[in-house]
Amino acid sequence: MKTPVRTLALGIALSSAITFSHGAHAEYNLTLCGASPGGLWSLIGAGVDAALKEAQPGSTVTYQTSGGGFANVVQIDQEKCDLALIHDAEAKAAINGQDPFDKPISTMRTIATIYTWAPMQMIVNKSFAEENGITTLEDIAKNEVPIRILLNRRGNVASGVGESMLNAAGASVENLEKWGGAVTFAASKEQGEMMRDRRADAMLNSLFVNHRSIRQLAEAIDLALVPISQKTADSVAKEWTIGEYTIPADAYDWADKDTLTVTLSAQLFVREDADDTMVKDLTAALIDHIDAMQGVHKAMAPLTAELMASAKAVPYHPAAVAVYKDKGLM
Repeated sequence: MKTPVRTLALGIALSSAITFSHGAHAEYNLTLCGASPGGLWSLIGAGVDAALKEAQPGSTVTYQTSGGGFANVVQIDQEKCDLALIHDAEAKAAINGQDPFDKPISTMRTIATIYTWAPMQMIVNKSFAEENGITTLEDIAKNEVPIRILLNRRGNVASGVGESMLNAAGASVENLEKWGGAVTFAASKEQGEMMRDRRADAMLNSLFVNHRSIRQLAEAIDLALVPISQKTADSVAKEWTIGEYTIPADAYDWADKDTLTVTLSAQLFVREDADDTMVKDLTAALIDHIDAMQGVHKAMAPLTAELMASAKAVPYHPAAVAVYKDKGLM
């Protein structure tokens, strides 16, 4: 019987990534697309590598730097990496063909949720908030406040989610400009400097709770943490297929109330046609050696196997589903 060309090509590609040692176990040589070197995603890549090595000795997961989640959608779609870290909101935008994508991309499948605790935090200069009656994000529209807000750079998913939050709260970029305010798109590193120099009144960005940059900013100026309404949270969560998040009252000594917001989740993806055996072995390795992931950084300590199995934005690879079901997690 004649072998289909696609099947033959796929078999050749897989043979370069998977070898077997004396029939005892598979040895994998995989590439994981992440983001910039030295950040948390590079540490997560090291954790994936360590977990797979524990389960399948001789295996290697090589971390490949990239422009981040949006770029990784394209990288994995074009088979330039075997695994990719992508935010849930970025994956949802790809599936829907939303900006920055010019058409839908649906070739990725979930392996695991890696974290869900990078909430969008609206951090305002405390004196400005008090002077303008800002106790919730919606107060900006209610009081037509001429506030200068910092969002992440355009093309970063946190920027898109931030704009959606402002829109849902009635404080769109257009409205802010009409009231004498402005939105500036700046990288995370720049935002703290602009707040300290009083070139901005607020920043709205996805950051881990109690992130070092927030602690440093709080040492320079008095801050307020501003919640969003349930209506705004519901609207943005539905638009991006992301989760709600409550920052606890004890997260910061300068914010004494629980703060409702939305959060970005990072997930590990493969292509939909990824080898079933590889997906099964990798998923099992992440669960059985979860300590390798938890130990890369204190921010990863809350990771659980149950969380890995909780993604909603993109369907799981069938081989991953089989492992989670076998372990009673789905």
